[in-house]
Amino acid sequence: MHEVSAYDRALSSVAHLGAGKPDGPPPLAGLECCRNHPGHEGLGQPIEKEMPEGHVLDGRFVVREVVGRSAMATVYRAEDMAAGGRSVAIKVPLMSIMSDPVLHGRFEREETVGSTLNHPLLLKYIQVDGPRSRPYIAMEYLDGCTLAYILHLTRPLPEKDALRIASVVCDALAYLHGRGVIHRDLKPSNIMICRDCTLHVMDFGLVEELRTRRGLLAGLVPLFGTPEYMAPEQVRNARNDERTDIYSLGVILYQMLTGALPFQGAEPWASAQMRVTGDPEAPRELNPELSAQSEEIVLHAMRRKPSERYPAAAAFQAELDAPEKVHVTGLSLRLQAPRWRLSLEGTPILSGLLIGFGVLLALATLVFFVVHHSPGHGR
Repeated sequence: MHEVSAYDRALSSVAHLGAGKPDGPPPLAGLECCRNHPGHEGLGQPIEKEMPEGHVLDGRFVVREVVGRSAMATVYRAEDMAAGGRSVAIKVPLMSIMSDPVLHGRFEREETVGSTLNHPLLLKYIQVDGPRSRPYIAMEYLDGCTLAYILHLTRPLPEKDALRIASVVCDALAYLHGRGVIHRDLKPSNIMICRDCTLHVMDFGLVEELRTRRGLLAGLVPLFGTPEYMAPEQVRNARNDERTDIYSLGVILYQMLTGALPFQGAEPWASAQMRVTGDPEAPRELNPELSAQSEEIVLHAMRRKPSERYPAAAAFQAELDAPEKVHVTGLSLRLQAPRWRLSLEGTPILSGLLIGFGVLLALATLVFFVVHHSPGHGR
């Protein structure tokens, strides 16, 4: 007979969803994604270890195993000898990142910004004093998996779970926005769901101060964000603010509720351009069991114009926490299909290519003119 663990009994005894306060249940207690937590993500193909098991990094961190790898870094679980052998995560940039000054700058910025943030829903960074033998970031070790992995296994999520997860992320955003910064790279792979029913937002390499006038966009996805989750103003290289993160969270909520990303069938950058000129397919077209109220919440967060979205994370959260009170205005009936529009301002990558082509054409014309009109030509 299967013995019910204390952890399972604790989950089943929770009668309601708490706010994650120290004296209350954890923020995701009772949700199916925690009750049936899939555990750690698989690493897929074997990867080459830059630091072998047992390696002692700077006389402090004892490497135990590789727990993850992204396009920018390898993450190891290690034991911190300065903290009694506590498990920590060590993030080491790939050689290709270390050789690129811009990408390496983003890596360093993640630690610089992350170390200034202090909130239970944000990944914590560990201070490392003195010189380092190599670039790395020391962080708290989270026992869980990303929301991206959960969505890979379960699509769509139960409606209640999706709304609750988005609500908890709103708490994290409210803290960031209150400190005058925006995340700008919010996506499921940057949201960790832990076995203890807690949630943590990660990766602050693209955090931007609210007073900055314009966003940063170029052809490098790892540097400037993920096109599928970008807000229209990020694609247009326009000013970003709190509502930029609200749009990205709206895309995540859309994916959790429907099991699909908006603007399906397009390449990532084409998908980014489509959100500038049109709206996503109505969520209930993809998931008929979804309530009209949840559909209204998603579409409100994903309005193309920032002025038509929720003005702040708190307003977004208020409707996520009480969907039965949401007034359905019929946003799903007023959606417009994306249309192709050639706009140099709205497509900075295309404009760069056209400008480059124009420069090359001008140079070719100049060379042709010089060669064919030189004094000795034709003799």
